[in-house]
Amino acid sequence: MSENAKAVVASAGRKRFWKQASVVPDGAGYAVQLDGRPVRLPERTPLRVESRALADALAEEWQAAGKEAGGLFRPEDLPLTGIVGSMLERIPAQREGVVESLLAYAGSDLLCYRAENWSDLARLQKEQWTPWLDWCCKRFDAPLEVSEGIMPIAQPAETFNALRRVLEQATPAQLAALSVAVPALGSLVLGLALVEQQADPETLVACATLDERAQMQRWGEDTEITDRIAALVREVSDAARFLALSRQN
Repeated sequence: MSENAKAVVASAGRKRFWKQASVVPDGAGYAVQLDGRPVRLPERTPLRVESRALADALAEEWQAAGKEAGGLFRPEDLPLTGIVGSMLERIPAQREGVVESLLAYAGSDLLCYRAENWSDLARLQKEQWTPWLDWCCKRFDAPLEVSEGIMPIAQPAETFNALRRVLEQATPAQLAALSVAVPALGSLVLGLALVEQQADPETLVACATLDERAQMQRWGEDTEITDRIAALVREVSDAARFLALSRQN
């Protein structure tokens, strides 16, 4: 099969091959099974978690996957499984690389790049973004510099060191959630706020899409922008839900 043909198959989805998803005790945790057989991740790791609440939610999304769209399912139908897969396989194998990739967002954090100080947008950015930078400074001893425009600015080395320590001390579950939330929000600060339960996903996405929302307020609603914002809310909500479930027994 050609690469183009494989891409078409991947985008169309895979055929559902099971009737029942279930949860069974497995050692100190709980495993998800399909028709009595364990679900295995891409590296063959069993889909097994310590939280019964999370295991139940995983089974629920597998039970629902493929029941619509002609029995086909796609990775986006299994968001919790994707995050758990990152926690179980990617984080242990590539933890240092994951930390560095997340830390890189501190050097280009959305909240640090502002419009010209005379504009209405700059006023809104200061009102909605500066409190989060203040929180980051107080919570992690990690002050971040602010600039106007898009030219890169150098952040203090001490700030990078402080944030690196935060990420190095994070649990695999927290790093897996950050790996979803931080790219979606374009901000390490807002991603950490999600992990620290400082705001709900809708609030954080609204903060991250301030520029787009201000644009629509001026020029009118744009369905492409509203669809993108809705997709970001789903992504960040999946990360928040994963964290909440992983904390339960």
